[in-house]
Amino acid sequence: MMGPAHSLSGAAAWLGVGAAAAAAGHTMPWPVLVVGALICAGAALAPDLDHKSATISRAFGPVSKGLCEIVDKLSYSVYKATKGPGDPRRTGGHRTLTHTWLWAVLIGGGASLAAITGGRWAVLAILFVHLVLAVEGLLWRAARVSSDILVWLLGATSAWILAGVLDQPGNGSDWLFTEPGQEYLWLGLPIVLGALVHCIGDALTISGCPILWPIPLGRKRWYPLGPPKFMRFRAGSWVEIKVLMPAFMVLGGVGAAAALNFI
Repeated sequence: MMGPAHSLSGAAAWLGVGAAAAAAGHTMPWPVLVVGALICAGAALAPDLDHKSATISRAFGPVSKGLCEIVDKLSYSVYKATKGPGDPRRTGGHRTLTHTWLWAVLIGGGASLAAITGGRWAVLAILFVHLVLAVEGLLWRAARVSSDILVWLLGATSAWILAGVLDQPGNGSDWLFTEPGQEYLWLGLPIVLGALVHCIGDALTISGCPILWPIPLGRKRWYPLGPPKFMRFRAGSWVEIKVLMPAFMVLGGVGAAAALNFI
């Protein structure tokens, strides 16, 4: 799928988690719902770090472009080193390493570890990166015609304000993990969810997605999971734009209302 659809699906997924938490009697504080949805929307772009033309490659100028080239080469190297006898030859690393459950868990776990060991500046950095990506994905039309510096300033300002809100008692810095020193440990959860939702979205397209790697399926270690081929669509097709994106908006709205106990 394309960047905007990935971001919408990520936001909708976290709002769905909020609805499930409310139904279970553990309603999220509203700042956790909002910040988690934005982080998840940004994290849903991150697996495309292996694609030099993806939305994320433009988000941070030369830094993100260079990082995408490095991750592409790394992913391709891992693919060549681990491919099974049934896996095809490839010329690049797109939809390999960063499109797996293992990558999602490692990235989310790393973010949580950084949040509880790196202090406030680490939390601000995590928020800044994902809020910029959320702007690039959710407000992509405006982001394309705006200066990168304006987008970065919006991300930095929003990160500072939202961290201040979360730090207030009862607003969620210690949501889910309440022991001293575990503040913001939950930040990795929307990152894992966003990456997994990205993989599921890509699995719906013609190429499928090797989300289960390194678990082998038959003669393939990079098996491209997906529904039956007649149910798949091309990235950027009318199915994505006219059906899935409106559906994500509706589901997100319903999830938010349920999470806040409005319905």
